Amino acid sequence: MPSSFLRNYLTELTALFENVSLNEFIDFTTELTESLKRPSYIFICGNGGSASNASHFACDINKETSYRKDKRFKLICLSDNIPTILAYANDVSYDDVFVEQLKNFLTKDDMVIGVSVSGNSRNVLKAIDYANKNGGKTYGICGCGGGELKNISQKSLTIDSNDMQKVEDLHMIIFHCTMKYLSLYK
Repeated sequence: MPSSFLRNYLTELTALFENVSLNEFIDFTTELTESLKRPSYIFICGNGGSASNASHFACDINKETSYRKDKRFKLICLSDNIPTILAYANDVSYDDVFVEQLKNFLTKDDMVIGVSVSGNSRNVLKAIDYANKNGGKTYGICGCGGGELKNISQKSLTIDSNDMQKVEDLHMIIFHCTMKYLSLYK
């Protein structure tokens, strides 16, 4: 039955949402507001649904939290430049599609956010590792216990589920909550 399926899905999603760490959310929003104060760039990347969430978050932050304000966030989604991604994937390696872009732009104290449900996407991990080694601030947005992304990121927010769709749902909810909160920031 579609109705019972939907009810079960939403019940499971609600239970996961109730277990989101408030401290991790506070850390995430704090890191973002600190990047606005410095000011510095924020880079975000992910694959598949996580790339879509990263792109959506970049749009929301760049428009909704910055419109008509003197201080503006500077967030770039590394997953959005398809020709650059394809060039590096074809000529170098898919594992290098994000790190090679960071080599062009990353400066000390810039923030790099990696989004990965498994926490084990090689290209995301390489971007975080590069940022760690080059004075960046790193944040992992993870699922499935966090994987390697949680281990190598300076800070992380982890959804404790192995269900890819529910983790992606909650990542987007977290991103929307973050955007709404940051839009209050002067």
